[in-house]
Amino acid sequence: MSFDDQYVIGIDYGTDSVRAVLVQVTGNLLNEAVHYYPRWSDGKYIDPSINMFRQHPLDYLEGLEATVKELLSKVEPDVINKIKAISVDTTGSTPVAVDKRGVPLALHDEFKENPNAMFILWKDHTAVKEAEEINELTRNWDGVDYTKYVGGIYSSEWFWAKILHTIREDKQIRDAAYSWVEHCDWIPFELTGGNDVLKMKRSRCAAGHKAMWHEEFGGLPSEEFLQNIDPLLGGLRDRLYEKTYTSDQVVGSLSEKWSEKLGLPTDVYVGVGAFDAHMGAVGGEIEPYHLSKVMGTSTCDILVAPEEEAGDKLVKGICGQVDGSVIPGMLGLEAGQSAFGDVYAWFKDVLMWPVTNVIGESGILTDSQKVQVIQEAGDNMIKTLTEKARLLDDDETSIMALDWLNGRRTPDANQLLKGAIWGLDLSSDAPKIFKALVEATCFGAKLIVERFEKEGIPIKGIIGLGGVARKSPYIMQILADVLNMPIKIAKTDQTVALGAAMFAATVAGLYDDIEKAKDGMGHGFDKVYQPDPECAKRYSELYDEYKTVGQLIENHIMNSKK
Repeated sequence: MSFDDQYVIGIDYGTDSVRAVLVQVTGNLLNEAVHYYPRWSDGKYIDPSINMFRQHPLDYLEGLEATVKELLSKVEPDVINKIKAISVDTTGSTPVAVDKRGVPLALHDEFKENPNAMFILWKDHTAVKEAEEINELTRNWDGVDYTKYVGGIYSSEWFWAKILHTIREDKQIRDAAYSWVEHCDWIPFELTGGNDVLKMKRSRCAAGHKAMWHEEFGGLPSEEFLQNIDPLLGGLRDRLYEKTYTSDQVVGSLSEKWSEKLGLPTDVYVGVGAFDAHMGAVGGEIEPYHLSKVMGTSTCDILVAPEEEAGDKLVKGICGQVDGSVIPGMLGLEAGQSAFGDVYAWFKDVLMWPVTNVIGESGILTDSQKVQVIQEAGDNMIKTLTEKARLLDDDETSIMALDWLNGRRTPDANQLLKGAIWGLDLSSDAPKIFKALVEATCFGAKLIVERFEKEGIPIKGIIGLGGVARKSPYIMQILADVLNMPIKIAKTDQTVALGAAMFAATVAGLYDDIEKAKDGMGHGFDKVYQPDPECAKRYSELYDEYKTVGQLIENHIMNSKK
């Protein structure tokens, strides 16, 4: 079998769906498939009013089977026997309570409808109180600062806060949970037939960025620290892990069960998982000191730097710096925004409320016509807003906004913060407000770049990938103007899944390391957004106002919580 005639599968678990790609070892994309989570699509197990977002493990398992089967249904039978490995990325931190065998509790009949037994999605912010307790203890006890490698602030979006909130809230789950696992660790474990959670290979990426794991600490935070947070955490550390693995490592081979389910040979390797943005950065051909922005519902910003140059720098207010979390042998640094595309989706939902409710009550349309009109309005809302906003002159609006509709991830995580819009008058219409929201999300991105540079980490370039980067030229041009930097756009729509495929090729030994896989399988870039000097100057002035008002609103919110 020639080198070129070998294949790998990359699987990308996103917020709404799972995507899979079948990739030739040369980088040629043979086939792709997508499966939307049916329970999530039906709005099950979520309550936005309390920031609760849970996902059932059956959505993940069904999506895994459906996408891989679809991939294989469109290729010649001989290709299937040439597939060498599978690697997986997921959202995170997205942990779940499991039994001793590593089975999520929601897969037990007694917990199948209990949201606390399901995966706690990255955007779930029910654990704000618990995150603050972790931060308070870190600031005031005499021991190790376990937040030093995660920017100095622990977030409600992360592993320990979510666990603590859940076991406080639900005694049944507390009593039944033997351990807790991240989504990106569970899928490879499941694919390889794992049945002992203590033998699960845990991702360096997930452990370092979200669970305060570091070699300096001997692994996870100490038993003393955890018990000081809450005695309910006592003993859990021993049922978790000490060692972690980078994503170029093998978990095992496909189990008989999943071989039969998927129609693949049992000699297919399965790699250690990681988070979507980290593998996506590799798929987007990240370079040292180039900020890779995975832009979708939120953003996750990834940067890599040589250990010998950046290893002793501690960057405040980001989501961690972890050796090997992106590229083994290099320091991976993570930041991001809790809402990006979600900001635009929120505004669309606000505008769609009267459409849905008024048209839904119309007496002059048939039920079929109502559905068609509402559907058309929803499908065209963002497109129309974008077209109208693009036509606005800079002096036509003085509206500005804060993008903290889902709190702030970085810099300086604070999920208590809220969004704001100011400068409204009687001429303020939907396109003007939409433009202000776009600018706000771009200002939030600039805060992150500014923080890295202030902390001694230069930003030499920007790489855009994900749905917003690929499909929204208007937003990307404003972002280039606000950052006053060119932005390269990764060519493929499946950059994140392609990154997983690159790791699969490395796991299978088809490439010596992930750098060679990245070079051999990368698709390059198909567009560069150049900043407009006049717009950049104007946005520099507006950015100062964004920061000033943001600080006032943050002070007001935090003072009101005291």
